[in-house]
Amino acid sequence: MNQPRRTVSEPDSGNGGPFDEPGPGPGRASELFSEERSAEVVAASFADTPDPRLRTILVSLVEHLHGFVKDVQLTEAEWAKAIAFLTATGKMCSGTRQEFILLSDVLGASMLVETINNRAGGTVTESTVEGPFHMVESPRRELGVNIAEDGKGEPCLVTGTVTGPGGTPVPGALVDVWQANAEGFYDVQQPGVQPELNLRGLFTADDEGRFWFRTIVPRFYPIPVDGPVGRLLQATSRHPYRPAHMHFEVTAPGLRTLTTHLFVEGTPYIDSDAVFGVKQSLVREFPTVDDPERAAEVGLPNPFRTVHFDVGLRAGDDGEA
Repeated sequence: MNQPRRTVSEPDSGNGGPFDEPGPGPGRASELFSEERSAEVVAASFADTPDPRLRTILVSLVEHLHGFVKDVQLTEAEWAKAIAFLTATGKMCSGTRQEFILLSDVLGASMLVETINNRAGGTVTESTVEGPFHMVESPRRELGVNIAEDGKGEPCLVTGTVTGPGGTPVPGALVDVWQANAEGFYDVQQPGVQPELNLRGLFTADDEGRFWFRTIVPRFYPIPVDGPVGRLLQATSRHPYRPAHMHFEVTAPGLRTLTTHLFVEGTPYIDSDAVFGVKQSLVREFPTVDDPERAAEVGLPNPFRTVHFDVGLRAGDDGEA
C-alpha cells in the first residue's frame, strides 16, 4: 500500500530527517545576529577552528571590520563599491603585475608588516617593502658585472659587505638586486622596450662577504596608476611617486632574509614616498668620482657615481633562513 508523501510543511518524526527541529547551536535566540552583538556572534562561529593562530586572526579581523562598519555607518552602496573595487584589483593582477601588493603598499600595510616582523637594531640593516616588481627571477651574475643592459643612464658603481651577528662577514651570501631604469620604469613594465631582465642581478658575495656591481643611478618614478589603486590615489589627491632607489634582497643560511632599499639622497619625494617605504638609515649619498684611472679600473666612463651599502643580517628565528 502506497504511503502518503510528506510535504515540506509537515514536521519530521525526529528520526534524523532533514526536517528535524534544530538543536542547540547558532540558531538559538540568544545567539542570533544583531547590530549590537554582530561581531560577538560572528566571532563565536570560529570557536572550533583547529588552528589557534587562524582563530585569533579571524576573530580580531571580524571585531575590527564590524567596528569600522559601525563607526562610519557604511551604506549598502558604499559596500557594493568596495567589493567592486577589490574585484577590479584582482582582475588587474597578472604574472608581472600585483595590484593587491600595490594596494597594501599605498595603505601603509606592507610597511607596517615589514617593520613589525623585522625590528632592527645595532648593526642590522632596516627592512622595507618588497614592492610589486619583484615578479621575475633575477639572473645569476658575476661580481662586477654591469646590470644596465640598455646602456642608458648615469653610470654608477655599487659596493658593499654582508655581515651577520656581531659584524662577522658572511661569505657566499646571495644579494638579489633590481631597480628602475633612467626613465623610471622596470623591465616588466616595458617588454620589448627594455632588454629582458634589465637592471636585475643575483650576486654571490666573495669570501669576505663583499659584493660589487655596475649599474646606473635610478630615477624616481610613479607607481602604476592605470588601475584601481591609481583611481584611489586620484580620489584622495595623493601623488603616486616613489623616490629613487635600488631594491636588495639578501639571504644566507641560518640568517634572516632581508628585503630592503637603498635610497638616493636628495631625490624628489624622499619625504613623501607613495608607499611609505623610506627609512633614514637607508638613505645614502651617491657622490661623483672624476678620476679617469679609477674609471678605467672599474670599467665605467669618467666621471661616474658611486655608493657603498653595507648590509647587516640578523640570526634566523628558530633556525629560519
